[in-house]
Amino acid sequence: MKILSAEFVTSAVKVDQYPELRLPEIAFAGRSNVGKSSLINVLVNRKRLVKTSSTPGRTQLVNFFDINDEITFVDLPGYGYAKAPKRVVREWGPMVERYLAERRSLKGALLLIDIRRSPREDEFNLIEWFRAHGIPFRVVLTKADKFSNNKRQSNVSRIAKELGLKSSEMIVFSALSRSGREEVWQAITELIGSPAVPSAQE
Repeated sequence: MKILSAEFVTSAVKVDQYPELRLPEIAFAGRSNVGKSSLINVLVNRKRLVKTSSTPGRTQLVNFFDINDEITFVDLPGYGYAKAPKRVVREWGPMVERYLAERRSLKGALLLIDIRRSPREDEFNLIEWFRAHGIPFRVVLTKADKFSNNKRQSNVSRIAKELGLKSSEMIVFSALSRSGREEVWQAITELIGSPAVPSAQE
């Protein structure tokens, strides 16, 4: 898949604000400031399709992006940031759960975890939610450039063990070096059942 177009569609809080069920959707989930926006930007070769921020908790809506008029990327609100307004924190959980449970065009999810951190209760709960609702998912370990190769591999093994997954099931990604981009696209195309995978040059 060559990236020909990548466009913001809409932001939503309620189900009736979601776009029509037209394209297969891939959800991006993870803790606040884990790098969801940066990952999406790298995947579609855009610098600012999704606005990034150094302040955790800025993504407080379900955001939809049309990629090539073939796939919809869904940027879910980040969780786990206590300094966000209490009203927003209360709404995040139900907002995300409602989308994951009810969205019929959802084909799978990418769960992003900072490679420097250990998975917490939120990550374990989200994985249980995926499994309970039959949602295929892959784990993407972000910010890989923060570590040397040896330290990186050590953390991959540790996180995989804590999650009860294989190291080979982890995708290691860096927005800075763009390493892992093709692997993430491969996971996306497998989730939606498409054989097309963009090359690093596209």
